Amino acid sequence: MISSSCLSLRSMNEHPVKAFGWAARDNSGHLSPFNFSRRSTGEEDVRFKCCTLVYVTLIFTTYPLVPGHEVVGVVTEVGSKVDNFKVGDKVGVGCLVGACHSCQNCSNDLESYCPKLIGTHAPLLCAGITVYSSLRYFGLDEPGMHVGIVGLGGLGHLAVKFAKAFGCKVTVISTSPRKKKEAIEHLGADTFLVSRDADQMQAAMGTMDGIIDTVSAIHLLLPLINLLKSHGKLVMLGIPDQPPELPIFPLLMGRKTVAGSAAGGLKETQEMIDFAAKHNIRPEIEVISMNYVNIAMERLAKGDVKYRFVIDIENTLAATKS
Repeated sequence: MISSSCLSLRSMNEHPVKAFGWAARDNSGHLSPFNFSRRSTGEEDVRFKCCTLVYVTLIFTTYPLVPGHEVVGVVTEVGSKVDNFKVGDKVGVGCLVGACHSCQNCSNDLESYCPKLIGTHAPLLCAGITVYSSLRYFGLDEPGMHVGIVGLGGLGHLAVKFAKAFGCKVTVISTSPRKKKEAIEHLGADTFLVSRDADQMQAAMGTMDGIIDTVSAIHLLLPLINLLKSHGKLVMLGIPDQPPELPIFPLLMGRKTVAGSAAGGLKETQEMIDFAAKHNIRPEIEVISMNYVNIAMERLAKGDVKYRFVIDIENTLAATKS
């Protein structure tokens, strides 16, 4: 099946293994059944049947293209030099499928920052490790700390769960008052701020040790910076399509930090999975069939999902054969 985030099929005739997926043929992004080919399993490869999760595959650049994102599944074949996986194991593809293994970042278990990174993604294996790594690296993982989470989507809902598991006080910050019940009663946040409510934001000024900002839409940073205590940290995980306006004076006067963070490396990803298992941290998902994928993409573009679509490939294929 698919083990890369955006698999170009230009060399489809060069590989001996027949494969089946759903591909976009043009920039409409519409996905439909597609037969192609893959290379044979190499001596250091792991092949598995997978369940793919849709998220950032809204932007296509090369056609035909079979998108794969946030991949988990069951091992069906291993190469002769693979000794840590066996057929039948449940596995996941983390945020990368390749790195140089020789640069300084790779030597420090930070393969996700390798200049030769080959990327891919998964709810815990992408969104989960991204928020976990950010909380850990910036020291926002100590019991009693007050952490704000901006946005309650795929990354945001997992950030709430991880921060709570670390023992932090968690405040969700959102433009939408209707998300308050979900944030507090279902996800376990302690408090909720409506960012458009000036009185609420004023009352919360200077109360937070750090903020994880997961929003990709353009938004003002100053109100968030004002929520931080002195020495507080605003960590940006979203990717706005325009540069944000960054006021410098409030940073100077409070020795505050604005930073960015991507996913962690393989070692930290395994650490995150173990932590999630120990604390029963699970992503909130909606399981769909492959036949529903184009509707799911439309809903995804509108933000109409809580909080990840999971494509049940195995049952979809079984249904086509019955």
